[in-house]
Amino acid sequence: MHTVAVLALPEVVAFDLATPLEVFARTRLPGGRLPYEVRVCAPAPEVEAGGFVLRAPWGLEALAGAETIILPGRADPLTPVPAEVIAALRAAAARGARIASICSGAFTLAATGLLDGRRATTHWLAAHTLAELHPEITVDPGVLYVDTGQFLTSAGAAAGLDLCLHLIRRDHGAAVAADAARLSVMPLEREGGQAQFIVHDQPPAPRGSLMEPVLRWIGEHLDRPLTLAEIAAMAGMSTRTLNRRFREQTGTTPLKWLNRARVRRAQHLLESGDEPVERIAVQVGFGSPTAFRDQFKRVVGTSPQAYRDSWVSRRR
Repeated sequence: MHTVAVLALPEVVAFDLATPLEVFARTRLPGGRLPYEVRVCAPAPEVEAGGFVLRAPWGLEALAGAETIILPGRADPLTPVPAEVIAALRAAAARGARIASICSGAFTLAATGLLDGRRATTHWLAAHTLAELHPEITVDPGVLYVDTGQFLTSAGAAAGLDLCLHLIRRDHGAAVAADAARLSVMPLEREGGQAQFIVHDQPPAPRGSLMEPVLRWIGEHLDRPLTLAEIAAMAGMSTRTLNRRFREQTGTTPLKWLNRARVRRAQHLLESGDEPVERIAVQVGFGSPTAFRDQFKRVVGTSPQAYRDSWVSRRR
């Protein structure tokens, strides 16, 4: 039987901890056999877990006998990882154990040095911090999980489900993983990455700057087929000067900012209403539904209809 060790460090996120427990413990092979034994281990007998104290039945010695180790996130991912935990994880990796992190658990895995030179992900809110602290890691904030073979990382809490189902599929095939997904009321494959959950606010120009009234005017006229020349005329400058000053003060070009603003407006309309996608495309100023779908997929990582469906399921 394949042993899965879930490591609970102080201030472990309970959702991240419970996800692998539920998913792996409920998985069944054809005929009803159990493929996994799940063990919760910790460096101390009791661990703070937010609103309660967790009593772990296993110590760090459980890592030595596990084929798979799961690292849940912690409330403060910047809390130092105990030296004995780092040593135990490195030893497990050296003997070939598979190690996967959920959400901010990527910071724990990164602290071991095992992700150096590899691609990884974490919750999009923490991705920039992870990249700054560990520049030797290629951090991708737009995906639900990254599988580099022995080491895997996943995005926010719900992406931990995607990661666990992926591991089951790797171990026992799509049919067993599909059954596990049904028990979790989850699709085996979710369309798009975590880009669809990122709040795409526009970078504000400094208050009182030359671009502030231009950005406000663009936001008020998103339904119009604006051109670069029209925006430049409103700003009272040449298109070349507009591009230069726009990039200086917002970090992007006028047309990229415009398209991002249109997509953000479309996200709001898809989340809160039920108008057809074609109608929304017109309301946010795209020349055609095809252009709208293409730009939406480029920014959000999924189609407008799939994005709406995900919000409908969340409201139920």
